[in-house]
Amino acid sequence: MTLDTLKPGESGTIISVGGNGALRRHLLDMGLTPKTKIHVRKVAPMGDPIELFLRSYVLTLRKEDAANIVVEKESSK
Repeated sequence: MTLDTLKPGESGTIISVGGNGALRRHLLDMGLTPKTKIHVRKVAPMGDPIELFLRSYVLTLRKEDAANIVVEKESSK
């Protein structure tokens, strides 16, 4: 599944980061690297952008960019 399909309150682990060239490098530079745990905090009222919590900071990302990130959803406890 991709990061843009996670709902607010859900968590997961990044499996791979797609995209080409500068986009992929930009995503990796922001800390969106494989094996990183992420939590979706909020989604804007119109659905874009999404607010993520990872590596002890908050990151806002467009859904279009989040669609390039493959995640494994954390199971509900």
